[in-house]
Amino acid sequence: MLSQKPAMDALSSLCEEFRKNNHIDPADYEKYQVKRGLRNADGSGVVAGLTSVCNVHGFVISEGERQPQEGQLIYRGISIEDFVEGARAENRFGFEEAIWLLFFGHLPTTAQIQAFTELLSHRRELPDSFNEDIIIKASSPNIMNKLQRSVLALYSYDPNPEDMSMENIIRQSIDLIAQIPTMMVNSYQVKRHNYDGETMFFHAHDPKHTTAEHILSSLRYDRKFTDAEAKLLDMCLTLHAEHGGGNNSTFAARVLSSSGTDTYSALSAAIGSLKGPKHGGANIKVMEMLGYIKAEVKDIHDRDEIAAFLGKLIRKEAGDRSGLIYGMGHAVYTLSDPRAKILRENARALTAEKNLEDDFALLEAVEELTPQVFFEEKSASKTVCANVDLYSGLVYKSLGIPEDLYTPIFAVARMAGWCAHRIEEVLSGGRIIRPAYKAVSGLREYVPTKSR
Repeated sequence: MLSQKPAMDALSSLCEEFRKNNHIDPADYEKYQVKRGLRNADGSGVVAGLTSVCNVHGFVISEGERQPQEGQLIYRGISIEDFVEGARAENRFGFEEAIWLLFFGHLPTTAQIQAFTELLSHRRELPDSFNEDIIIKASSPNIMNKLQRSVLALYSYDPNPEDMSMENIIRQSIDLIAQIPTMMVNSYQVKRHNYDGETMFFHAHDPKHTTAEHILSSLRYDRKFTDAEAKLLDMCLTLHAEHGGGNNSTFAARVLSSSGTDTYSALSAAIGSLKGPKHGGANIKVMEMLGYIKAEVKDIHDRDEIAAFLGKLIRKEAGDRSGLIYGMGHAVYTLSDPRAKILRENARALTAEKNLEDDFALLEAVEELTPQVFFEEKSASKTVCANVDLYSGLVYKSLGIPEDLYTPIFAVARMAGWCAHRIEEVLSGGRIIRPAYKAVSGLREYVPTKSR
């Protein structure tokens, strides 16, 4: 076995060898009209399919130019603002209703909501020995990684994992939506014990709880939570449940589903995509960025000082040196992200109650100042707005949810949308998704070893 230094030297040499022989000239992308990131030149996405599940609207193309518009998120024809307001006005939970809407295309009756919520609650428990064999014996410091492996492991506990009938895929989907909150909380409990030296506890499932109530009850040692806390978490789950077929994780689920693979393989891939900081992992990066601002800005109420620091972030002189202001900008939304607007207004009161007013005010300042700073630093006219990640992490912090679970909660919610898109792809997609890549390496003759 190689010692550490020779092994690292060997790896460094291999990496250098790879770099020498794998460079692609950025100019070639324009030369061959490659739509990088499956984006058109005007910023719109390349149309890769059709869906009736959801529409995400943030701009129009007029005379070849992108015209910003207020963002719209539409679940099966119903705007997210109307949907969230409907649940709030009736003082009830909305996530289970959103799952029904995304799956079946219409709003459920009161009896259907109740029966569907009870079904999800009934399916919440994990298979026999799953906790012991999969979650406890193979813990992970990253809960997204653990969720991905756990979803894959469910294949072995399914008596009929390869059945591609609609009835079986819906059965698998409902079980996954019901069980992923339990997998998340149990994985976190094991992580706390094995990596943080904290007490691990598993609470028995309360069949009366909705998804949001189940998460809070399972997560807290005393199982106590307020109705307002549960309703706020429920709203977060509703906002994150779906975001169109073109977002990275949903597209990953559809790509794998188009190959004819099983449900667990397709949806574990979606979790792997969401883990990335350019996708679902951005809410953690927002809170990390907030820490950088609080550490470096002497007066957090001085807007000029905040703006100067944001300029440093863009210039890669501060923060994680990525050049990004996390929580700002979106592939589709231009003037506004409706999810961010809803979260901002609902976070205001809770952050005040939890003595997090300064954190909330800083994020509002980031939202207000970034467009101008971006324009000054980049000399670009691109319209930049806050996205849902700017406020979601602070909402979770206000609810006492640990940072380890910020992105996993996103996955818990988005499982509903992923499953709806998988079913749609299997039902009506018809062809394996297979875009083309232009080869630029050219042809060479094979040279025998002794002549190299």
